[in-house]
Amino acid sequence: MIRNRLISSLLVCVIASSPATLLAQSDAAPNIDGLELVEKDRRGEIYAARDVDWPTYKKIKFEDVTVAFRKNWLRDQNHGRKSLSNRVTANDAERIRNDLASLFEEVFTEELTEKGDWVIVEESAEDVLLIKPSIVDLDVYAPDIQGASRTRSYTDSAGKMTLKLELYDSATGAILALASNRQESPDRGYVTWATKGSNKAEARTILQKWAKALDRRLSEATGKAAVD
Repeated sequence: MIRNRLISSLLVCVIASSPATLLAQSDAAPNIDGLELVEKDRRGEIYAARDVDWPTYKKIKFEDVTVAFRKNWLRDQNHGRKSLSNRVTANDAERIRNDLASLFEEVFTEELTEKGDWVIVEESAEDVLLIKPSIVDLDVYAPDIQGASRTRSYTDSAGKMTLKLELYDSATGAILALASNRQESPDRGYVTWATKGSNKAEARTILQKWAKALDRRLSEATGKAAVD
């Protein structure tokens, strides 16, 4: 069934980067907004609606991504920082959030249009799939801040974050699927100086993984393009 093809595809997109087998769906599974729970593991989960004609969707419309740090991130970052000049400020947090949102738009546009076969539009239509993305629980382990007294931060991993996707029919507003996936930068096995550039590079790697998976699997599910 088309629906099962999409569910299987989204499972790979949001739960793993390698192919996965769709588990049997129980009629007694819990639901969110009328969606059925398809799969859940330590990295994420997916809910999907029944009887969706996925090949109808030829284009994608993105809402602006929202970015939120994990609870108490700012407080924990400043624990033990005695010098006011070396504290992470609300302005630093806002800059990081804005930079990540811009990077998300850049990476997803590149992967889905320049490297993929999708057209990203701004208007709703019957053939447009609306995607509402959000990044939550962002945890930058060693943010590079521009204090009066420059302090180097060392870490063996850049951080972690969770992507949440809400998929809607753009014309009717009907919700079609919900998906989430948590990723963490790999542990290098050694500590190194964390900079704005190195943190951005690690974030780009995770975003590219998510964008490539979304492009590949949605294209497969909708029959838009052949999949290697």
